Amino acid sequence: MRITGITTHVVGTPWRNLTYVLVHTDEGLTGVGETRMLGHTDALVGYLREAEANHIAGSDPFAVEDLVRRMKYGDFGRAGEIVMSGIAVVEMACWDIKGKALGVPVWQLLGGKVTERVKAYANGWYTTERTPEAYHAAAREVVARGYRALKIDPFGTGHYELDAERSRESVALIEAVRDAIGPDTELMVEMHGRFSPSTAVRLARELAPFRPAWLEEPVPPENLKALRKVAEKVDLPIATGERIHDRIEFRELFESQAADVVQPDVGHIGGILEARKLAATAETHYVLVAPHNVGGSVLTAASLQLAACTPNFKVLEHFNDFADAEIKKVVRGAPEVDPETGCFTVSHEPGLGVEFDADAAAAFPQQRARFDLWAEGWEKRQPK
Repeated sequence: MRITGITTHVVGTPWRNLTYVLVHTDEGLTGVGETRMLGHTDALVGYLREAEANHIAGSDPFAVEDLVRRMKYGDFGRAGEIVMSGIAVVEMACWDIKGKALGVPVWQLLGGKVTERVKAYANGWYTTERTPEAYHAAAREVVARGYRALKIDPFGTGHYELDAERSRESVALIEAVRDAIGPDTELMVEMHGRFSPSTAVRLARELAPFRPAWLEEPVPPENLKALRKVAEKVDLPIATGERIHDRIEFRELFESQAADVVQPDVGHIGGILEARKLAATAETHYVLVAPHNVGGSVLTAASLQLAACTPNFKVLEHFNDFADAEIKKVVRGAPEVDPETGCFTVSHEPGLGVEFDADAAAAFPQQRARFDLWAEGWEKRQPK
């Protein structure tokens, strides 16, 4: 079997464009991959056009390792977010083809499943007025839909510092959410790399009574010594990693012992097997895995294949019940959270277990998507 070519489809909303790649073969099997690029969609599509000619066309889709190696190193330049995301969408699609050809789900090819259910946490749910009352009501709706975990960035446009008034406002939002969801629902606090170490530590202590399940990206991701400084001074789990695009670059993070949870994005880190290798390394450091997942249903399905076969998998992020829920229409077999358990059920269908619907996708053309975490009202995901 050989790859004959690829086709790309961009599904657009005002705040995110989702790139779907179909990999075609000479035996009629087609696989699908997906990623969400933030502001770089055209660059990704351009890279894939070149990579198709240079690396992808004519390759054996079963030889995943070889194709990833050639795409990553065959152009010599250091692979960054765009290249690793291009590798990821093609790699996912190859696993999809391989699973379909063999009649098994991808997790079966990666060691077999260790779980039947994968806990989900909700994101994108707080697109409302930024008041304790509004957040309380929105959080109650999340729990009513069956979620046992949810995440929130309550800090507005905070950057490095957060003054006393805005700190009180942020803590009040967290207090309202905790009151709404009760003591047993996990509450993840996102900082989006906003703060200096001292500000992050102060806020962590102020939020401690509300028992966050983790503190995510408390400082900008480039300086791991700053992250370690925070980790050494707070009694909350630290989560990070969505903006690291090569598993090799996690080495320093593991050595620092600064993170309790790593959050690779399967759509940015080179795909399912690259993420599985990272998870194995994380396991040797007693670190849990909770992938960043701001994509649509194909990326969710790919992340669930990873979850099914990964012993140290904690929970999977999910936007698609609350932000742009209609985009689930572009994928047949889209994964859904079971309201009885707050979990995804692991698919036993061949490959990724989903199919991309190009006709449905035509209703969501590419947009000039914008998402600026330092702009007023960013949490509403209604860019101006």
